[in-house]
Amino acid sequence: MKPTPIQALMQRAQDRPYDPVFIFHNVTWTYEMIASEVDRLARGMAAHGVKPGDRVALHMMNRPEYIVAYYACFRLGAIAAPLRTAFTFAELAPLLQRLTPALYIGDAALYGNVAEISGSILPLHRRFIVGEAGQCQNGAPWEELLGGAGNDDSLAPAAHEPAVLITTSGTTGVPKFVVHTASTLAETVELVGRNLELSDDEIIPVPLAMAHMSGLLSFLCYVQLGIGFVLFESFDADAVLDAIERHGCTRYLGFPAQYAALLECQQRKPRDLRSLRLCLTGGDACPIDLQQQVTSVFGAPLYNLWAATEAAGNLKFGLRPGPVVRIADGTKFRIVDDKGNDVADGETGELLLRAGNIFDGYWNDPKATAETLHGGWYHTGDLMRREQGDELLFVARKKDIIIRGGTNISPIEVEQAIVASHIAVEEAAVVGMPDTVLGQRILGFVRLAKGADEALIPQIRENLKTRLAAYKLPERLIVLDALPRNALSKIDRKALLAMAGDRPSPSAAIDRRAPVIVERARARAMPDRVQALRAPR
Repeated sequence: MKPTPIQALMQRAQDRPYDPVFIFHNVTWTYEMIASEVDRLARGMAAHGVKPGDRVALHMMNRPEYIVAYYACFRLGAIAAPLRTAFTFAELAPLLQRLTPALYIGDAALYGNVAEISGSILPLHRRFIVGEAGQCQNGAPWEELLGGAGNDDSLAPAAHEPAVLITTSGTTGVPKFVVHTASTLAETVELVGRNLELSDDEIIPVPLAMAHMSGLLSFLCYVQLGIGFVLFESFDADAVLDAIERHGCTRYLGFPAQYAALLECQQRKPRDLRSLRLCLTGGDACPIDLQQQVTSVFGAPLYNLWAATEAAGNLKFGLRPGPVVRIADGTKFRIVDDKGNDVADGETGELLLRAGNIFDGYWNDPKATAETLHGGWYHTGDLMRREQGDELLFVARKKDIIIRGGTNISPIEVEQAIVASHIAVEEAAVVGMPDTVLGQRILGFVRLAKGADEALIPQIRENLKTRLAAYKLPERLIVLDALPRNALSKIDRKALLAMAGDRPSPSAAIDRRAPVIVERARARAMPDRVQALRAPR
């Protein structure tokens, strides 16, 4: 049986206690330091009544205490429930109401979005704050949670019970809690380590939020495999580039939007990036042009990687530009049509996966679980096409496919064509607007390069005619200062649809909207019932 994350940490601490693990704010943490703090926190949590199966809400930016808290939960058999740092009170309150956590551990800087939550949902004496706790209403200092009588050495948390609940992005409705067990996490770490071809001489920057599966798996893998990393509170392009140069970092994993920022900062202030061997991107489709630019400027290839909160490590990175990935060792897969029949190579269908690391279901949501996990397969909702050998080409999310006049259109194909149509186009996104005649019409959004004139839009549309069939052409292009993104840095198509639905002039060919429009639409959509979740004043 593969070692669980907490077993792997404790074994490393026993065998190599003084080996460095990660650097945070110029302080180097060793295995012994992490294990010691995990023991202290686990004892303190137990002394405060935390038992196996209890949920512990973790609400922090990336920091050593976050890593310690995860492992302490694993040690006790408690369920770690990370909360996204971008969420507001209106988003956090219903999540906490569903979780009914036994304990809350949060950052002083983030606690403002939690402070007013009713004590019936989150008891005041169960709130502990990392940082300037004195400035936080009803929050006790983190230090009061450390230590406690007795020890937890006799505990042996069940490998197949829930260990962590990670929220989905919630772009299609209320976020779901994805359940992973110690066993599925152990299987994922093994898969990721093998299929990403990681070696123990790597040094890797980690700005990915640990409230997301990408950040959680990053540090779990690196701790277990003995790979050094540099931990950042959050993504900062200049800080990441400085760290790559200073520490000789060997690879980077990030989202397309992060690579665009890194590229801009590197071109403005060049750093020595010769230590980089490989760059990987996931979370959203990466424009081919961006892949090529990063590869050229960084001197290391940028390849696509596919992963989901429900399943990570099952596909490995592709070896050519474009949304290409490869089938990973240890994973069974199928590509099926709407009736569940396997499609021929070269045809598009939904990707189904089966492996030991697949999530255990959605917490307290048997209906959603049954819709996604059935017949022994995880139905990813992603449309793919098998190419040469073990290559899979990502076509689109099933729910994002645009159906115009009965014909399926991949938004990614259209978006890539828009970006390639003119040097002034930095980013593009398309959505399907409801239409009584055609079913959907294609609406496009673009972010232009600094200084580019909106008068270029007719030329961009004209250039598209040589790249796309007529039925795939966007009927309108709207210019935005920035494309709205969700917490995982993916294009927020729901927000784009809401923005387009607000438009008074559907015949306009050019339009400019500030990002604040998205924020206003989002605020209007918040349910009034969240007021009932506030603590009485």
